[in-house]
Amino acid sequence: MICSGGWERYSIWEHSAVVRELYARRCRLEVEEMTCHAQAAEMLSRHVRPGETLLDVGCGSGYFFHSLRTRSIPVEYWGMDASQTLLDIGRRHLPAFGLPAERLLHLRLEDLDGEADHVVCVNVLSNIDNYHKPLERLLRVARKSLLLRESLAAQTRCAFVRDEFLDPGCDLRVHVNTYGLAEVLAFIGEHGFDARAETDRRTGGVPEMVIGHPHHWTFIEATRK
Repeated sequence: MICSGGWERYSIWEHSAVVRELYARRCRLEVEEMTCHAQAAEMLSRHVRPGETLLDVGCGSGYFFHSLRTRSIPVEYWGMDASQTLLDIGRRHLPAFGLPAERLLHLRLEDLDGEADHVVCVNVLSNIDNYHKPLERLLRVARKSLLLRESLAAQTRCAFVRDEFLDPGCDLRVHVNTYGLAEVLAFIGEHGFDARAETDRRTGGVPEMVIGHPHHWTFIEATRK
């Protein structure tokens, strides 16, 4: 029998009780702020003006909102994610901190259209099959700036590996890609942006093992020319 539930069935994000509990605790401010979110918020503060909009692509449960709120960065936060389960966590907990539930949008990258003044995308493109088409979409949406944190290094390396950290009995694979930094910077430049790389504060430029595979976390800050 053919059905339409394939995304949920084969998405690793729908099969980890540990992740769901962690995201709920982040929304409730019960765990320490992610270092990469602190760095991203500080970088965004250089560009944001009062009344502008920010789209957090692949927001999970939307807890990056806290990093902006606690620093009084005057931007209207919107989040989008493909996982309804993770979004529901944010919709349940974040209104108590001032984020309307309707600001968390159930969208896949392929569905994204429109404009936002600023776009942030953290740890997303490295876990999908390729960056070109989704990154182009983000660049089209961003009116003023785009901030990325991805696995970036001198050489591109792509892998499709079994995720051993999911719920018991779940056998799924995920993309673990590292993209060539110079290539990504050039791609962004071709779309009308000035782009620069910044060392990731959490890892200091040293590869970090995530689900047993090295990730070369690096920030890219891009501003429209």
